Amino acid sequence: MSDCTHDCSSCGQDCKERNAPQKPTLNKFSKVGKVYAVMSGKGGVGKSMVTSMLAVLSRRLGKSVAVLDGDIIGASMAKSFGIKEKAMGCDKGIIPAQSVTGIKVVSMNMFLNEDTNPVVWRSSLVTGAVTQFWTDVYWGDVDTMFIDMPPGTGDVALTVFQNLPIDGIIMVTTPQELVSMIVSKGVEMAKMMNIPVLAIVENMSYYQCGKCGEKLYIFGESNVDSIAKQYGIDKVVKMPLDRIFATACDNGAIEYCESNWLEELAKSL
Repeated sequence: MSDCTHDCSSCGQDCKERNAPQKPTLNKFSKVGKVYAVMSGKGGVGKSMVTSMLAVLSRRLGKSVAVLDGDIIGASMAKSFGIKEKAMGCDKGIIPAQSVTGIKVVSMNMFLNEDTNPVVWRSSLVTGAVTQFWTDVYWGDVDTMFIDMPPGTGDVALTVFQNLPIDGIIMVTTPQELVSMIVSKGVEMAKMMNIPVLAIVENMSYYQCGKCGEKLYIFGESNVDSIAKQYGIDKVVKMPLDRIFATACDNGAIEYCESNWLEELAKSL
């Protein structure tokens, strides 16, 4: 084709010049142990908050931890960890920023002049950026990496699941019936990619009154247990609606959050 980019990984044409796409290789100066993708069927369910909290808890367990912010359009990891510096490089690659406790983070906002600048890119550029975060970043020696995925089951999810060595997926949802239906699509995609779903985290599962302790199911009764049973997922975490989480992320203070809702999941990972 006259407009061929010779990037077969983003092309669906069956032409005689097509070559089998090569999987991207990790930066040669880096070593990454376990890689977990945190995904959701739709936005606004707290996926990035769960990603950052799992990273924090894993760090508290003594692991060397990295966060790859794969949500290029809606990047938020740098803000959650209070990272304001921009990306820099060396002869080994792009240098990730480090949080207060030593968590390595790479996020698209680190490459923008202003955090509020939009990333107006077509999907091929977005997936290319995520791949470059894997190949071009000097991660060093990392025990555990969490990838904050964009919502949905589109190009980025397909690229990550096909090309990166994902050890497991953590699905994030909320109690609404509509969201539960959408999370099933994500679980089905994981099955198609032969990647295990290790846990479902239901965020905003309930609100617990600070005075009497009563649990109020603001978004309706949960059906996450039935979904987990349907797909043979053993671990289910139900997190309450709590302003502590949102405030910590907004203030770049997620590492100071003492919530233990995800502690057992972090230990199991």
